[in-house]
Amino acid sequence: MAAPITSIKRKERSEMEVQQEKLAELQKQIAEQEESLQKVMELTGELHKIGALDALQAMLQSKEKITGIALGQVSREPVTNMLNNLMAGAGVLTALDPATVKQLSQSVQKGLSEAEQGNAEGQKISLLQLMKSMNDPDINRALTFGLNFLKGMGKGLEDSSE
Repeated sequence: MAAPITSIKRKERSEMEVQQEKLAELQKQIAEQEESLQKVMELTGELHKIGALDALQAMLQSKEKITGIALGQVSREPVTNMLNNLMAGAGVLTALDPATVKQLSQSVQKGLSEAEQGNAEGQKISLLQLMKSMNDPDINRALTFGLNFLKGMGKGLEDSSE
């Protein structure tokens, strides 16, 4: 029978051997990524030529000052008002039915198209024509929609003032 193993000898690598292995691995990676590295080198060369790297380095060195300025600008009243308005607008948009918004936006587009056409033709309308146009089903539909919109808006304004 063979003698039992009582100790395990570890082969200690020298610092030089570790560096040699790391260099070999790095050379392998460089060879595999040669095209990418060339593009990165060209890019950094161009950034250096135009002074972008110097500007970036200066920004990094002044990061505390830049952060303070940015926070000061963001906390200004006009910016906070804008953010509050954006959030309120997003809330309104989420409450609306997408089909209704789509139909309304298509109607507005069509209305603008016809308005531009009438304006280009130089159409003028008399008071009598205005009264007669209320019998037109399309105009009547739009007026009814507008009046109902204004009525609902008025109710909403009354509710919010209480």
